[in-house]
Amino acid sequence: MSARTVRTRLLAASTVALAALALTACDNGKGVRDEGPSAASKSSAGPGGSTTVKPAGDSGATAGGSAGGSTAAPAKGSTNGSSGKAGDGKSAGGGKSAGGGKSAGGGTGTGSSRNAVCNGAGTRTTATEVSRPLNHLLLTVTNTGSKNCDLTGYPIARFGEAQSVPPVAEETHPQAVVTLAPGESGYAGVLLSAADGSGGNGYTAKTLVVGFAKGAPSTPALPAKGVYVDDRLTVTYWQQSLDDALSY
Repeated sequence: MSARTVRTRLLAASTVALAALALTACDNGKGVRDEGPSAASKSSAGPGGSTTVKPAGDSGATAGGSAGGSTAAPAKGSTNGSSGKAGDGKSAGGGKSAGGGKSAGGGTGTGSSRNAVCNGAGTRTTATEVSRPLNHLLLTVTNTGSKNCDLTGYPIARFGEAQSVPPVAEETHPQAVVTLAPGESGYAGVLLSAADGSGGNGYTAKTLVVGFAKGAPSTPALPAKGVYVDDRLTVTYWQQSLDDALSY
């Protein structure tokens, strides 16, 4: 064996021995190299020495968030909740109805209450005997003024020297206020006496005074012979229609 061959084998043996020594120095007895605690376990060790492993990519917040925290983003459409705009309890009209809380007529019905009440000062009243129905008188009131007036209630009729006025037939109450434009007329019927002669305390009246709900009365002329009345004397409410006035 040559000297060169001997030196080569000695060098190889030395290399193997050095490698074995290095492995022995680094071995922790379990065949695993011990490089100390990991960075994750160092940074996540909690109080009392317990260790919490953080999931990869965790930004530091726990899965459920901190107590009282708001980890979830608010849903779309709810950003106005704090300002009270989206659900502030107000309607599109600012909490008021489209008419400002008032009815279309301002709470006064058709507006007829703005008219003056018809009376003897701005009207002409006539009294006419009719053949049908029997023993009836027709009162006609015509607006002679320049503005509308309301013919309300019923005629307060006083025949001759009577100390009282006749009652009104309640069933003739109109559905609406009778409003007279300039030149228009309203009507009332008067049952003078019982058609079968069953009425008592009859007399002939030659004068008539018609009072209104308000204002001056009127004194329409009666026929020259007068009219016969008894205790069946009754009037109707003022009506817009002549036929309605004579239907009682």
